[in-house]
Amino acid sequence: MPVTVKRLRDYARLMRLDRPIGIFLLLWPVLWALWIAAAGKPALPVFVVFVVGVVLMRSAGCVINDYADREFDPQVERTRDRPLAAGRVRPREALVLFVALALSAFTLVLFMNRLAILLSFVGAALAASYPFMKRWTHLPQFYLGAAFGWGVPMAFAAQTGSVPADAWILFGATLCWAVAYDTAYAMVDRDDDIRIGVKSTAILFGHADRLMIALFHALTLALLAWAGARAGLGLTYYIGLLLAAGLAGWQQWLMRTRSRDGCFRAFLNNNQFGAVIFAGLALDYLLRTPT
Repeated sequence: MPVTVKRLRDYARLMRLDRPIGIFLLLWPVLWALWIAAAGKPALPVFVVFVVGVVLMRSAGCVINDYADREFDPQVERTRDRPLAAGRVRPREALVLFVALALSAFTLVLFMNRLAILLSFVGAALAASYPFMKRWTHLPQFYLGAAFGWGVPMAFAAQTGSVPADAWILFGATLCWAVAYDTAYAMVDRDDDIRIGVKSTAILFGHADRLMIALFHALTLALLAWAGARAGLGLTYYIGLLLAAGLAGWQQWLMRTRSRDGCFRAFLNNNQFGAVIFAGLALDYLLRTPT
């Protein structure tokens, strides 16, 4: 089948390049990790590899997710117009695109050290298997958190050659954050998911959904505060955490009626949540007096 501008546009939509929120949600924890691992001065080659790798792996994850959900998506209001669900891209094309993106990301990792390369196999396995979890467990958001958080130990490995306790604290923070924001995202589809038999924490938590999101946001911030204390970070960093707490409160307000639009807006607001944390972190290192 010839590659046309329209088909390229469908491939881009399949990779969600038109909706970069997922790129940012994956990127912020990687940047937190790189900055703490390098005390505010990450090596440029490592920085470039991880930023480009985030884009490639998020795109690959979206493709394999839509491949896995190709029978479900036509039945869900939010997803029925996706390229695979609408029949504009064939399943075989999606698999070829997924493999190409994953191999491109792996090629980048080969420029890193041996530990980072070894860890990348775990990351690839998590990314490829996550879309199938919603068939078997009500906890796919935890699995997504592990997949999105795996860039944290990889970043430490690439920057320092080791994966210290600080990396696992940040990994835990990322996992908790993903549970919070992806539960809000799952609340958008909850009625459709119940009807077609897809599982999620939004269904598991039921009427306690907003409370659990607040709890996981609180755990995220607590772990980030702990990581900051271990790294010797100062006031500017904690101001960033305070601003993030305010955004978490704003998300609760957006979700107060549990409307689809309100829950989706709360999900999107997590980009700002991750950004203010990174801004506080980066500024804290930047404002330090050289010794």
